[in-house]
Amino acid sequence: MLRNGVAYSAFDINTWISVTDRVAAAARTNGTITFVGGGRELPEVVSWGQMHADACSFGAGLQSRGVLPGDHVAILSPTSRDLIVAIQGCWMAGAASMVLPLPMRMGSLEEFISGTRGRIVHGEAQVLVISDDLAPFYEVKPGDPPIVALGDLMPRNTGLSPLDCKVPAPDPERLVILQYTSGSTSEPKGVMIPDKVLGSNLDAIQQAAAFTQENDVFVSWLPLYHDMGLVGALGLPMTTGMPLVQAAPQDFMARPGNWMQWISDFGGTATAGPNFSWVLATRALKRMQGIDLSSMRISLSGAEPVDPDAVDAFVAEAVRHGFRAQSMFPAFGMAELAIGGTFPEPMSGMQCDTVDAVVLERDGVAKPIELPAGHVPGANDGVRRLAKLGRAVPGLELRICAPDTGVELPERSVGELEIRGSSVTTGYYRNPEATAAMFRGEWLRTGDLGYLIDGQLVLCGRIKDVIIVGGRNVYPHDIERAVNLVDGVRPGNVIAFGIGGYKGKESVVVVAETKLTESVEIESVRKAIHHRVLECVGIPPRDVMVIRAGTLPKTSSGKLQRAKCAEQYLAEQLDLAN
Repeated sequence: MLRNGVAYSAFDINTWISVTDRVAAAARTNGTITFVGGGRELPEVVSWGQMHADACSFGAGLQSRGVLPGDHVAILSPTSRDLIVAIQGCWMAGAASMVLPLPMRMGSLEEFISGTRGRIVHGEAQVLVISDDLAPFYEVKPGDPPIVALGDLMPRNTGLSPLDCKVPAPDPERLVILQYTSGSTSEPKGVMIPDKVLGSNLDAIQQAAAFTQENDVFVSWLPLYHDMGLVGALGLPMTTGMPLVQAAPQDFMARPGNWMQWISDFGGTATAGPNFSWVLATRALKRMQGIDLSSMRISLSGAEPVDPDAVDAFVAEAVRHGFRAQSMFPAFGMAELAIGGTFPEPMSGMQCDTVDAVVLERDGVAKPIELPAGHVPGANDGVRRLAKLGRAVPGLELRICAPDTGVELPERSVGELEIRGSSVTTGYYRNPEATAAMFRGEWLRTGDLGYLIDGQLVLCGRIKDVIIVGGRNVYPHDIERAVNLVDGVRPGNVIAFGIGGYKGKESVVVVAETKLTESVEIESVRKAIHHRVLECVGIPPRDVMVIRAGTLPKTSSGKLQRAKCAEQYLAEQLDLAN
């Protein structure tokens, strides 16, 4: 079941290397971090050695303010050089970093501040470090920890030396990261990542993707308050010396083509992004010329369900810029594993499993279907194409179980994905009930539905999101992908969910954003969505709600919030387009 015969293993103190030793070793390489975007006229190139020196000085500043090993430090800041110094500085001082999420959309400021304060208080932060541009929005209240400006802890303002930092003795159990989940399916919870878990996962990622400091350049715009950005895109380069090109999420969102341009300009070999970002990059590539994407070998799609059609569309546009289709890298990860869960073999490209949709929904079995050469599955032909997400990274083991009983299921039977191994979290901070519910013995219950094929993982959806209609398990992703293609709908901004009805039977509700233009008639969009859903899953939706652009509930990392959308629907709080 495991990659290259690597067996599941527990933590081994004899092979463990602390995060402080890792970043110190990376500082002695010739690796650099290059900051792009953010209004810079020219890229800013900084050695990992200089970043480490600044981080040690920052750690000394934290210690001078009473931060002790084992404390938690909350950080609220946009992506910047100072933010990355602060993250490493927490580790050098022996403190766990709590990088707090920023809103992808500036909606209710009160809601953002309330959620931020809730994380700070729940995480028992010893201090809140906040950037100058966000400080005016945060009003100190009783119970809040002391607040210090991010710039005030930088060596340029403190005059502290790297030697002033008292790096504590290594401790594999000490928390390095307190990562609050995005809250896409529930209230955010604080995932505890001790030093031993972070190190195990970084080693597993490096081995599974064959990363080297000499030959790879990682390009990232991912938010550093999300596990994929913090651990996968930043943590690996920062602890190995691998060159990193770092931008901010807003630089990508403003111009998605920037991402592809940075890869071309800096010879990027690795990058990562959620499915929606590859869709935006595809549109940008249609208008771009003169870039070279031939250096890419790890083009990771993760953090949200991988849409094979979206991957195909990206590849079709990117190949004319030298992109190699084999570099596509659909993967699975989650905060409860630090980040990396399953990886495909590098340069094997996207591989899919084509199955009978009716048997999948009715019987929970992935029955393979052989399609005629050249046939592309459509929305109403009873076929479902699912991306294979690779095998467990070294040190982890997978199994598929019946959610209710925990009985392990055979290959191609759909059940709950469970994981055990050296990269698994020790639990949720100050939440024993959620921690107990998360584990079945030593196995982490992910809440994801999927199946295995020769050890490779295929995911179908989330247990909490499945809509049960007439004995069928209808997956909202299928409906959402189909509705994304309707004229007048904003792709990637569709949510489908189930609503209880007569005799407990569920029915389908679809909520979709649209851009208000003279050519968009709301009622025609609603009818087209209704027809598309019926065509896709054979079930007429109970309701179709067309709402204004930018109002669909999403997490800070851009994930769709189906449960919150259902709450807004029932409370009649959706911002309808008219």
